[in-house]
Amino acid sequence: MTRLRGGAALAVAMVFAGSALAGCEGLAPPADGGGPSGSGVPAGGDGRAVNPLDNPDGTEPGLAAITTTEDRARARALIEKVVTKGRGPRTGYERDEFGYAWKDSAPRDVPFSHNGCDSRNDLLKRDGQDLRFRSGSDCVVMALTLHDPYTGKVIEWTKSRATKVQIDHVMPLSYDWQMGASRWSKEKRESIANDPLNLVPVDGPTNSSKGDSGPASWLPPNKTIRCSYSVRFAQVSQKYDLPVTAADKEMMLRQCGG
Repeated sequence: MTRLRGGAALAVAMVFAGSALAGCEGLAPPADGGGPSGSGVPAGGDGRAVNPLDNPDGTEPGLAAITTTEDRARARALIEKVVTKGRGPRTGYERDEFGYAWKDSAPRDVPFSHNGCDSRNDLLKRDGQDLRFRSGSDCVVMALTLHDPYTGKVIEWTKSRATKVQIDHVMPLSYDWQMGASRWSKEKRESIANDPLNLVPVDGPTNSSKGDSGPASWLPPNKTIRCSYSVRFAQVSQKYDLPVTAADKEMMLRQCGG
């Protein structure tokens, strides 16, 4: 568990108290609150993390907080362009419909593909620090330090405890399937499954708690990056012409002050 310093315990109490206040009419925020400001989780302080507005292809590391008034306005303008529709059935969804996990042979227009290293290791290398590789390899990461954007924790990871860090599909594959990917070609499904724009290494248990939820029912515990998370969700949605639910779009706008 992350230790809180100084007055952080009081801050946590204030956050939980604030979460009891009413949000947008007809839209309940996720259980730990849906507001765009404040956080009960200390930020990891990754100076390498890049603002998603300045990283539209996802090839730069991390998911930096969006903090300025100007950037939050840019974020809302981007999210406003996202199309909405109802969520379809999950019938027929299997992970294999998006290709086998972490393949290097995704379509060539996907960044990092066909570089001799699988998608998972590409993402660990993109976001990790103090990388240690398997002997004789410049691909297979055996250990690293990760500043996890979802929790704000600094994670010391080793391959012997692989699930401690998981690669999150920001826009979950099952969600994609229900919003239209069931009708895509296999090639397009392999693209979204391996696209670094849609992939973030994060704390494993936190990622597992997300499942295939959209932003209306799940947001990262670290409130400082919720606007950034919403922007990334919108970027994936627009790149692949996938709609989101109306409730998800409304929650995304809320995270950026809308």
